[in-house]
Amino acid sequence: MTTHHDKVIALHFPPQETLSPETQAYFDKCVDKLGLVPNVLKAYAFDDRKLRAFTAMYNDLMLGDSGLSKLEREMIAVAVSSVNHCYYCLTAHGAAVRSLSGNPELGEQMVMNYRAAELSPRQRAMLDFTVKLTKTPEAMDEPDRQMLRDAGFTERDIWDIASVAAFFNMSNRVAAATDMRPNPEYHSQAR
Repeated sequence: MTTHHDKVIALHFPPQETLSPETQAYFDKCVDKLGLVPNVLKAYAFDDRKLRAFTAMYNDLMLGDSGLSKLEREMIAVAVSSVNHCYYCLTAHGAAVRSLSGNPELGEQMVMNYRAAELSPRQRAMLDFTVKLTKTPEAMDEPDRQMLRDAGFTERDIWDIASVAAFFNMSNRVAAATDMRPNPEYHSQAR
């Protein structure tokens, strides 16, 4: 009997023997560094160009040079995903917040409601901006950007905040549309 979970796996994950050598090498690197291949990467593996585009953008936004710390970028991912109720990203990036902060409680608070967390004024301004951009992008205006400047963010930082938020809004929608599920390992990480 085929279950819903089996159908989701078949939809998302092409058979390993069909992966290009480049994709297989990338997945091997993921296993070496992370201990797993994130399911989002497996989901994009049906098309090498789409996988490369996704990973290039993700790596630039989340790991590249920025005035935002890696933790702040993960906090943005979680705040956006909380608004969008994205199970995949809340699970994966909630684990990243727990790990990077060394604070499991912060990770859980971020998943449920970042306003319940003890945040710096800088972080609160960043997340308030992020949530407004997610919920009501048409209402963004100069006072929103000025709030970030007043919290110490540069114009480049504002660009990065908006770009990370936009990326996760897109990712959340793809995950919801395709019933993407997080790797089980994320649930127990950094607890």
